[in-house]
Amino acid sequence: MASTASSSVFAAFDKDGDGKISTSELRGCMAAALGEEVSEEEAAAILATADTDGDGLLDHHEFMRLSAAHQMQEPAEESLRCLREAFDMYAEEEETAVITPASLRRMLRRLGSEHQRLEMEDCRAMICRFDLNGDGVLSFDEFRVMMLMA
Repeated sequence: MASTASSSVFAAFDKDGDGKISTSELRGCMAAALGEEVSEEEAAAILATADTDGDGLLDHHEFMRLSAAHQMQEPAEESLRCLREAFDMYAEEEETAVITPASLRRMLRRLGSEHQRLEMEDCRAMICRFDLNGDGVLSFDEFRVMMLMA
């Protein structure tokens, strides 16, 4: 399962599908995930830390090494279990196992009065930041990436 998750995250970053992640692709995904622009220099510096073959691009192996370095390891089994429980609180239904704008809105409203005015468009925007494959919902893998980046 981890290789499928890592492959889907890699594919989301590799916008042109050439099997390599450029500085531009890295910047775009980091900006989407973090909600703020990353400079060309910052992205180039990050890329350079993992670019072992010196081609100025990240292949899948280099990307996974970079991800592991920034996440400081895959979450332990207990952490993964906690992430799954948190995800399940927000997920629409166990069968579909995705967080939709409606399920996010519903859970946030249950959590407190400051979220009572949250509109569906606000929830769509929150999901969009970490929706790596652009399907409008968060899978567990996308949720995990979001939580590890926080």
